[in-house]
Amino acid sequence: MARPSHYSPAISRFLVSVLYHEARRRKMPMTRLVNQLLTQQLSDSEGWQQTQSLRIAEEPPGFVKR
Repeated sequence: MARPSHYSPAISRFLVSVLYHEARRRKMPMTRLVNQLLTQQLSDSEGWQQTQSLRIAEEPPGFVKR
């Protein structure tokens, strides 16, 4: 089954370098650092609330979130 494609924004080379060095300094994977930073900055945003309500509406009956 084909996976749906999602938009993957290009991140500037400079920011990738900053993330790499910061992740090494914190001794954590870059992906975890990026998720942590984005969650901290966006969790109170209108976009976060909208996406959260859309995801709840799309979950099938009986869906258990892990």
